[in-house]
Amino acid sequence: MAAPGIQNGSVSVMAVAQASAPAPAPVEQNGNSSAELEASSPIRIFLFFHKAIRMELDGLHRAAMALATNRNGGDIRQLVEKCHFLRSIYKHHCNAEDEVIFPALDIRVKNVARTYSLEHEGESVLFDQLFTLLENEADNEESYKRELASCTGALQTSINQHMSKEEEQVFPLLNEKFSFKEQASLVWQFLCSIPVNMMAEFLPWLSSSISPDERQDMRKCLHKIIPDEKLLQQIIFNWMDGVKLSSKRKRCEEDYRHSMSTGPPAKDKHCNCASSHTSERYNLLSESLYHPIDDILHWHKAIQNELNDIAEAARSIKLTGDFSDPSSFNRRLQFIAEVCIFHSIAEDKVIFPALDAELSFVQEHAEEESEFDKFRSLIENVESAGANSSAEFYSRLCSQADHIMETIKKHFHNEETQVLPLARKYFSSERQRELLYQSICVMPLRLLECVLPWLIRSLSEEEARCFLYNMHMAAPASDTALITLFSGWACKGYPRGICLSSWATGCYSTKDFKESQEDVIKSCCQCAFSRMCNETTPFDQAINCETASKPENVNFLLESNGCNLSGTRSQKVSLANQSCCVPGLGVDNNSLGMNSLASAKSMRSLSMGPSAPSLNSSLFNWETETSSSEGGLTTRPIDNIFKFHKAIRKDLEFLDIESGKLSNCDETYLRQFSGRFRLLWGLYRAHSNAEDDIVFPALESRETLHNVSHSYTLDHKQEEELFEDISSALDELSQLHDLLNAKNLADDLCERFSDSSSLADTLRKYNDLATKIQGMCKSIRVTLDHHVIREEVELWPLFDKHFSVEEQDKLVGRIIGTTGAEVLQSMLPWVTSALTHEEQNRMMDTLRHATKNTMFSEWLNEWWEGTPAASSQLSTSEISNSKEYEMHESMDHSDYNFKPGWKDIFRMNQNELESEIRKVSRDSSLDPRRKDYLIQNLLTSRWIASQQKNSQSRSSEAEDNDDSLGCSPSFRDPDKHIFGCEHYKRNCKLRAACCGKLFACRFCHDKVSDHSMDRKATSEMMCMNCLTIQPVGPICTTPSCHGLSMAKYYCSSCRFFDDERDVYHCPSCNLCRVGKGLGIDFFHCMTCNCCLGMKVLDHKCWEKSLETNCPICCDFLFTSSATVRALPCGHYMHSACFQAYACTHYICPICSKSMGDMLVYFGMLDALMASEVLPEEYRDRCQDILCNDCDRKGLAPFHWLYHKCGFCGSYNTRIIKVERSPSCSS
Repeated sequence: MAAPGIQNGSVSVMAVAQASAPAPAPVEQNGNSSAELEASSPIRIFLFFHKAIRMELDGLHRAAMALATNRNGGDIRQLVEKCHFLRSIYKHHCNAEDEVIFPALDIRVKNVARTYSLEHEGESVLFDQLFTLLENEADNEESYKRELASCTGALQTSINQHMSKEEEQVFPLLNEKFSFKEQASLVWQFLCSIPVNMMAEFLPWLSSSISPDERQDMRKCLHKIIPDEKLLQQIIFNWMDGVKLSSKRKRCEEDYRHSMSTGPPAKDKHCNCASSHTSERYNLLSESLYHPIDDILHWHKAIQNELNDIAEAARSIKLTGDFSDPSSFNRRLQFIAEVCIFHSIAEDKVIFPALDAELSFVQEHAEEESEFDKFRSLIENVESAGANSSAEFYSRLCSQADHIMETIKKHFHNEETQVLPLARKYFSSERQRELLYQSICVMPLRLLECVLPWLIRSLSEEEARCFLYNMHMAAPASDTALITLFSGWACKGYPRGICLSSWATGCYSTKDFKESQEDVIKSCCQCAFSRMCNETTPFDQAINCETASKPENVNFLLESNGCNLSGTRSQKVSLANQSCCVPGLGVDNNSLGMNSLASAKSMRSLSMGPSAPSLNSSLFNWETETSSSEGGLTTRPIDNIFKFHKAIRKDLEFLDIESGKLSNCDETYLRQFSGRFRLLWGLYRAHSNAEDDIVFPALESRETLHNVSHSYTLDHKQEEELFEDISSALDELSQLHDLLNAKNLADDLCERFSDSSSLADTLRKYNDLATKIQGMCKSIRVTLDHHVIREEVELWPLFDKHFSVEEQDKLVGRIIGTTGAEVLQSMLPWVTSALTHEEQNRMMDTLRHATKNTMFSEWLNEWWEGTPAASSQLSTSEISNSKEYEMHESMDHSDYNFKPGWKDIFRMNQNELESEIRKVSRDSSLDPRRKDYLIQNLLTSRWIASQQKNSQSRSSEAEDNDDSLGCSPSFRDPDKHIFGCEHYKRNCKLRAACCGKLFACRFCHDKVSDHSMDRKATSEMMCMNCLTIQPVGPICTTPSCHGLSMAKYYCSSCRFFDDERDVYHCPSCNLCRVGKGLGIDFFHCMTCNCCLGMKVLDHKCWEKSLETNCPICCDFLFTSSATVRALPCGHYMHSACFQAYACTHYICPICSKSMGDMLVYFGMLDALMASEVLPEEYRDRCQDILCNDCDRKGLAPFHWLYHKCGFCGSYNTRIIKVERSPSCSS
């Protein structure tokens, strides 16, 4: 029965086993089927693949660990074999996914597949690094073995995480978006995209890696997936059962004796013995004159003919300017490019290694691939330009086609003069046939279905028979079904209506076989003899021997039954009384375009081996490429968020490299390493939370970017688990270290430990755990490297395309607004230390610009200069940059911003003060708040100066008389002896910088003083336990107090202590506020410039709305310690003031809009108005009103108090004019 298969956005028909497949299970909203995926979907076969790959990875890592810990005699050669096998299996698995599964998924669900393809590239790099390490083998170096174990562990972690993400995201989507038949079609295409030689290894390995019940389940699954054709099922199940006979096909006489016993009539049997002499004679000719390896010339000729046709077509396009069908031309080029690449794979993996390990044409193959890429890019440019294509395009197209032709011709000539003579000389005919057959089997089934008829179509009848004869003789007995399939496909490309393969597949009698054999050998010998007699190149000699006509256009094959073999039972061709029809795969080979070509390139790189120059790259090469591509772009605000990646990489490198020193049992180093790790963990968690909560939702909010970030959210979860595992392992290592110290310090180990080997056993556990941690650090480095690289490659460019600079600024502001001061104080020095001077400048400018309406710059300047610990972590360039920034602001205002000392102000006359005030007032560059502050202080400068002078004199007298003024403890609860005051619970008093007195808090100071206390200017405190005055800090430094904490919370910026409530410092407010913290229960809105609860994340923004006085009590709301309430109109007042005001008013005192939902109250007024009857002289009057709620004007009947808006029904109105109008009564 036909089943739709997904290809290039359309549905192709494919044969499936069951006549009636069950309907897809209902899908829940989370994407998972209501029935388990393992029991209902063909996609479940991928779960078997994953299980087998996990087992192989586990075995590889255990072998590496055994080698690193010198257990069980780990063998490096066995490890290398496991690596090669796993790399080959997994690489082809990934290629098939990239070619089939992900393109189909991308049609139905956008923005999912690319991430997983990028992960495949990263895993390929990991394999390359592992093989590079294996090549640099150092048996006697312990560090080498540990590094090897770390690399295998990182590889295992990376691939396991990748497969887990596929099982969590990709497989449920496939199950949801595709019907049962479509899923079966995808899995079948997946299998047909794996090279034949790998399928023969892949399926037996897979079958042996799962349980018997799973194996039986897999067979049932394959029965539903494979088309209902006996030959195809026989091939697949032979592979799955591991049917591999060591012996090759027997000699022709024995093989045909078997065919004669089953097929031909009895009267032909006497010919078998009578012709022995003839067979020997032709065998001799075959051995002496004909060489099967020369079939490579057929490939060369077919490729050259096709390229010549393409070059002719390009020249025709250049002459006529008619390029009406570029897609067909491109498809044709892609086909021949793929043939060339797989032909190169066959040579690199089969032919050249058999001849000479040093013989290689890898460079030539890479150059050819590059030329094809350039050609295809030209076609795509012409296709995109359409009618606007210029003559220059067509000229370049023609030139590139000729160049490829010359390159290929030169390459083939070198192979024919250097390689083929060696193969003829050193290999027997049987060995030559084996090599040819193995080279064919490097192609996948879906490509062979097109390539074999294409190749046969270019050959004469004798050459075609000879080619099939060699393929038949080389195939092992277990490949009978496969060779039958190949022969049938080949015959479908032959146009002369003759069955070429019936004798080769056992359809001929002995007599017919002898005649065919004689014809084949004669034709082969004639070609061989002509090559020996002429002094031309081998390829030209082969051309001279050809009698076949020029090959047809490849599009005929790509669009004919020879390639689009679907269903196949109805597609039968009668060929000379003998049907050689074999089933097609039911795969739409039009999909062998870009995706298949990319897969072929990937497999070619696999065939080059890990020693190839292009594969010696590391993950950091990707960073270089990304950075270089970024260099030409203007700086975007969001770029600075991605600069955190640079700091992450720096610390990851430290963990990876320095983790190898943990085995030294150094307590100080272990403590430092653990601290560095936990710093990275905390900062990475803040970074990933910002992405999950702000950046990714912003991306997902764009309709075209749905699903683009889901994979990265899964990454964050997996990475958090890795961090937790490393943290637990470090804790365990610290415990073992403490135990080792205890054993080493014990005076008599024999008394404390019954076994003298206890110390050695503990040391072994310590070393094993240190090796494990080293591998885990390598894993976390690789995982995060992959993650951030994919973000930079896939997500980073999306912001430039879909977000304006203003929107990016808002995102940066939201991130800062949900990041606490403590995190920023750790994060900013950590990030800037990894950046260049220019990057530091750009980052700081971006942060300041995103927070321009707030106090963030003020906090940054105070903390940046006032925190020695933080400053010490900064580079010299950053410190100088910070100073330059402040100097720049000072210089801008130096002419107007007069900052004399108190004595100077006291001496200034009134005219000078007024002059300075006018200068400040005219300065347009000053912030309005700062301008008001300066003018106010200048106006009151004389009084302030006199008060300051008096305070200083009083302070100095007090110090002379009694240095400990106020040096006595105060209590919040005297009965319980709890230190503090009526405002705060704390264990210290603060010395006011203004008057030098000691107070428990600034409110206590302001209550008894005629001036306010600047708490940020406080530099000294007194511990109320020991009464010692000391520098302000979180603990008492007096030895007698033993580090007594002054309070549970301490803010070094505000000099604030609190031992009762949850308090946090907001860097954008530059104040301490009550709450659990930014990003927890509060966030700072950069527009409103205030901290708001997370519940009001979506609110009405008013710029700097809190920088005003309470409309009731006139206290400044921004710095008020009382709770503030937001009104629906966007204004604010104290909650206590609101409660008192709302008892008598329901309108905002600022804008007069209603302060809440007044529906019930207005309903009561409606009832009152309906029951009230006005005097007759007022009934006809009406009043013009303005509604305060909807801001619309209207008419309302006369009343002394209440006037209802005719538009919104509100009674919150005001009278504009009173008139007598007859319309009012109506």
